[in-house]
Amino acid sequence: MTPEIAADTPWWHPSRHADRRPLLLARNRIQGAIRGWLAEQDFLEVDPSALQVSPGNEAHLHAFATTAIGNDGAGQVMYLHTSPEFAMKRLLAAGERRIYSLGHVWRNRERGPKHAPEFTMLEWYRVGEGYEQLMEDIAAWVRLACDGLLRHRDLTCDPKAPYERVSVADAFSTYAGIDLLATMDAQGATDAAALAEQMDRVGIAHMAGESWSDLFSRILSERVEPHLGQGRLTVLDRYPAAEAALARRVPGDARVSERFEVYACGVELANGFGELTDPIEQRLRFEEEMAIKQATYGETYPIDEDFLAALALMPNACGCALGFDRLVMLATGAPSVEAVQWVPAGRVTP
Repeated sequence: MTPEIAADTPWWHPSRHADRRPLLLARNRIQGAIRGWLAEQDFLEVDPSALQVSPGNEAHLHAFATTAIGNDGAGQVMYLHTSPEFAMKRLLAAGERRIYSLGHVWRNRERGPKHAPEFTMLEWYRVGEGYEQLMEDIAAWVRLACDGLLRHRDLTCDPKAPYERVSVADAFSTYAGIDLLATMDAQGATDAAALAEQMDRVGIAHMAGESWSDLFSRILSERVEPHLGQGRLTVLDRYPAAEAALARRVPGDARVSERFEVYACGVELANGFGELTDPIEQRLRFEEEMAIKQATYGETYPIDEDFLAALALMPNACGCALGFDRLVMLATGAPSVEAVQWVPAGRVTP
């Protein structure tokens, strides 16, 4: 009988590593399969610098900061990127058309079974193609990753089954009894009081003074996400424009955007966009996001002026980021993302 391994045994102990090793070998197999697929599709792998002048400008993303010391001894605050997005879009402006990055990113204030402060992100871009193609890419990779069923806790998802595509508004109506579009005007401006009133009607608790975005996130996490990706992948499409700072709006309906997320077993796996290429509108959105960040957390991040300048040269494109560790976790049935990382930042979550 194999001795039981104590929960606090570190990941580098031989007994723990023996249990983890099959998961890590599966990770390598999945990584190789996806890289091979991308090469066949004429994607070029790029290697963006992780150290950036801005980590991104989304209100609820938190970065790791450091100080770069110049030859003159002067310091400059820099950040480990939360995504390679800004760097990769500059490459699109420079003339690249199909690119991907498979590398580490860092997000602060995030740790748990589905989150790690350092994790691997697969991010890719297609120039001149609709964002629907990204959904097909993900479906193909999930099939490459798993011969059987994706698993998380007591939920399963068949990677071979055709994925379902549902709008955010329809999902809120079906699973939460919320008419989300009724809380926005024709230009996408939001009304927190109207959303809170509906939440009261259907019995979803909330706190006084929460923003529309806070209320949206609460409904999504509590009532909608648990139903997504059961039995088959779910593509949650057409996010409200207020929740898509980097995506272009859907033609003919300014309330919603070309943003989607892919779910399997109730777990968010990927986040994609029809990319916004208007630098003026993008600046305004960044400023709005940083105003929310200042009001909520008492801090802001700088706006990357080089990125905005490059955006004016960037062609129409679509792009997506996929949590590679999460894909491996679901494909192997592992209990956490840290269980499928070769060297986690600290001890593996039991």
